[in-house]
Amino acid sequence: MGSILDSEIMYLPGVGPKRAELLQKELGIYTFSDLLYFYPFRYIDRSKIHKISEITDDLPYVQVVGRVVNISEAGAGRNRRLTALVTDGTGSMELVWFQGVTWVMKRLKPNVDYLIFGKATRFGTRFSIAHPEMDIYNPQQDFITGTLQPVYSTTEKLKSNHISSKTIMAFVQALIPMVIGKISETLPPSIIEQNKLMTLPEALRNIHFPQNTILLHRAQHRLKFEEHFYIQLSILSRQKVRQVKVNGHIFSHVGEMFNRFYHERLPFPLTEAQKRVIKEIRRDMMSGKQMNRLLQGDVGSGKTVVALMCMLLAVDNGYQACIMAPTEILANQHYESITSLLGDLPVKVGLLTGSTRRSERNNLHQSLEAGELNILIGTHALLEDVVKFKNLGFVVIDEQQRFGVMQRAKLWEKNSDPPHVLVMTATPIPRTLAMTLYGDLEVSVIDELPPGRKPVKTLHYTDAKRNVVFSLMREQIKKGRQVYVVYPLIKESEKLENLKDLEDGYESIVRAFPPPEYVTVVVHGQMKPEDKDYSMNLFAQGKAHIMVATTVIEVGVNVPNATVMVIESAERFGLSQLHQLRGRVGRGADESYCILVSQVKLTKESRKRLETMVTTNDGFKIAEVDLQLRGPGDIAGTMQSGMPFDLKMANLATDGQLIQHVRQIVIEILDHDPLLENPRHTILKDQLNKLEFHRSDYTGIS
Repeated sequence: MGSILDSEIMYLPGVGPKRAELLQKELGIYTFSDLLYFYPFRYIDRSKIHKISEITDDLPYVQVVGRVVNISEAGAGRNRRLTALVTDGTGSMELVWFQGVTWVMKRLKPNVDYLIFGKATRFGTRFSIAHPEMDIYNPQQDFITGTLQPVYSTTEKLKSNHISSKTIMAFVQALIPMVIGKISETLPPSIIEQNKLMTLPEALRNIHFPQNTILLHRAQHRLKFEEHFYIQLSILSRQKVRQVKVNGHIFSHVGEMFNRFYHERLPFPLTEAQKRVIKEIRRDMMSGKQMNRLLQGDVGSGKTVVALMCMLLAVDNGYQACIMAPTEILANQHYESITSLLGDLPVKVGLLTGSTRRSERNNLHQSLEAGELNILIGTHALLEDVVKFKNLGFVVIDEQQRFGVMQRAKLWEKNSDPPHVLVMTATPIPRTLAMTLYGDLEVSVIDELPPGRKPVKTLHYTDAKRNVVFSLMREQIKKGRQVYVVYPLIKESEKLENLKDLEDGYESIVRAFPPPEYVTVVVHGQMKPEDKDYSMNLFAQGKAHIMVATTVIEVGVNVPNATVMVIESAERFGLSQLHQLRGRVGRGADESYCILVSQVKLTKESRKRLETMVTTNDGFKIAEVDLQLRGPGDIAGTMQSGMPFDLKMANLATDGQLIQHVRQIVIEILDHDPLLENPRHTILKDQLNKLEFHRSDYTGIS
């Protein structure tokens, strides 16, 4: 027999089939449980009753007890208005209705005391409340007076069907007495006691109808704790299962390819950070356990060299390696840089993308399956069933947030025993986010730039200072340098009329930098691949001075001679995207500049983003600000490794200490009971199984 919480929402008193259909479509509320876990998004303090004489302009809301002494109606049709004068002995105020006048008139009674709540606005010497909430005053009532009133998210469609926040509150008020005694606890008693947590029934009652702020905060803490706890348990238990059950290839031999590359081909000394990371990866490769490691490194920090040296270790031990990149541009860049770095070393490298000709594909497939191809670099094309390795031992996934879990899982199937996996990202991830999104991966960080690199200078100008920007561009071009100019749009948009577009921008650039003295090329996502390649090659070879582009160049473009990045309508870009674009310059030894061009009028958030870019080059600081500004939702959504469960109460932007505390509790549990087989942990295993019931099992996929 199912739980009462599984009951369809239509059977809740006051709901019925029509309202149930609306709640399902608009809010995703299908069952009693869905409603119980549909938390208020804010609360209004109804604990204080003001005297009318106490009301001031700065009060967000007021609650008064007043007697209706006069009711008057004016106007007709759309201009119809109802006004009621109320007094409480200390003063008087007006209540005004512009809608539902007939309905209000039938229910409004003169010479009756009402509990009145709303936003007070001053008109002349008297305050007025438009469309107030009103109940006949009962001094004995204890539900609204003396408590925090919940406010629930709703939609215009719900409101037009008379389902307001107050209606949802009434539904929850009817639900709680029916279910509160039948809610099973979801955490073991020991965890509740040790962490002084509310029980689950107490927390659910107080999250909806807290009697005071102390109880509200305790309820919020309990529910946040539980969400973070099961996220960490899900992540870390998968890691433990992998450690216990999945063996890895042992790369014990440091051979000719690695040593020759290190001594003969390395173009510059490794930084201490690169050396540290290679040691961490080598330790994993020799452990006998399959490696899943995240390599974070800012733009230009030398991640590709680290990845190549680790692939050479795989080759030295008789295995093949591959790199999967999200775009053809990035895959081509990896191929060119890796073949250039390897030089005459006898390591066979292949490139497989959507543009690879059929005859080349067939040759690649044959040499790959025969084991003659050592390293394969490619895009999603690597995932095709026809791509078969003889002995895949090491996988590098670059800019991995652009791949889904199911896509990455296909690489695992390319070998009978899972290969070691190195996940690389140039987008620095805040610690709290990394612990949640990548909590089952070991983390390595390259936190140094190669010697000789200078930090990029970032400047902010408004549209009115465009001549200053053009002067700096000319100055750099005279020195033999090159310039990127990036636009958010290809064509002008009616909906986004304040945004600069590439087509118009190209014309203004050509006017300011006329040919043949200056050569300007265009690159954007709607161009034919051959046209795009022609423009890119012209710029890469130094034959074009300026590249006008969209964010298609965000990753995978490497022209050390380019020293200026101009970003138009910079206020419309996110921080991580601005940081990635800035990383296209400063790749050589010359002083480089990133110029952010914006409108004069900026929102508070836009100004904060641009100020952050100007004041720091530290990708991790930028990521922290990005998390604070955007909240976790956006960021978690782009990280396609995905959140283990939906977050209803927890907040990755503000819960850093709680995440670390909960993670430590989970680590201690799993250290003693990695498979949750102890009877004390039955509740944890059962709850985890319930939460993961609808999730496909990609255990350990990085």
